Amino acid sequence: MALPAKLQNEIRQYQRLQQDLTQVSQQRAQVELKLRETTHTLEELKTIGDDATLYRPIGGLLVKAQNKKEVVDLLTDDKETLEVRVKALERNENQLRERYTAMTKEISDALQAAGVQPSSA
Repeated sequence: MALPAKLQNEIRQYQRLQQDLTQVSQQRAQVELKLRETTHTLEELKTIGDDATLYRPIGGLLVKAQNKKEVVDLLTDDKETLEVRVKALERNENQLRERYTAMTKEISDALQAAGVQPSSA
């Protein structure tokens, strides 16, 4: 049985939404990992003396930092940026998940109305 063109289009949109949701979830996981690493590094820096020799990344190079405060300030800025990014990705993911749930029901209802037994999504 051939599905109506409108329903086929909705299924394609649903599949794209599924891909977008997966991509955003993966991005969020990566940013959260980076945030945990940065937080852990800041905690470790508390255990070393102010006179310790530290290096900071600049592109692909490690450059000697002027002092511990410079590194802490850079990492604190990075941490704040990552926290904002995680919140934005979480909002985006939640919006996509809500649309995904709504589309799942819409497509399931449309398939049933068309006489097709939907498979579990």
